Amino acid sequence: MRSDARQKMIDSAVLLFRERGIDGTAFSDVLAHSGAPRGSIYHHFPEGKAQLAREATERAGELMAGLFERQLTAAGPAAAIDAFVAFWRTTLTSSDFEAGCPIAAAAVAGHDTPGARDAAGVAFARFQELCAADLVARGIEPERAASVAALVVSAVEGAVILCRAQRSLEPLERTAAEISRMIGERPELAVS
Repeated sequence: MRSDARQKMIDSAVLLFRERGIDGTAFSDVLAHSGAPRGSIYHHFPEGKAQLAREATERAGELMAGLFERQLTAAGPAAAIDAFVAFWRTTLTSSDFEAGCPIAAAAVAGHDTPGARDAAGVAFARFQELCAADLVARGIEPERAASVAALVVSAVEGAVILCRAQRSLEPLERTAAEISRMIGERPELAVS
């Protein structure tokens, strides 16, 4: 079982990475944010920051996949995409466009955190697999479903980056509208 201090550090790292990136977040920042005792960091993360970055990215991936999967199960791809967009809309506005995706932060992190980049690749692949599997279950041909899933994940993640840079929800709103149009206008992508 993981200790409370360890989990708090991982959760704090997720939150800090989405605002500062991995390279811009120090162990001291994680300790201050989590309230964990100073001596616990190397006890819980003997491999150092690379281990914390990897585990925080894995945690962020699990959380986002869970959100996406719950929505898919409940109402299908259109609702899952709406929920994904709503999550980002709330995250961006509540943080005054300071918070982005901690998984994207891991994907572009420095060379000293390859495990975090690998975990980001796994997380993004998982989102695509979830979306594609649901589309296939609804009768979409597997190759097409995989392409649509990659487009959706790439478009929303890219829109989040643009929103932060432009300090506006417009890129996310335009992306969401275009994805909705695409699903609505293409009979083979329509969901019941």
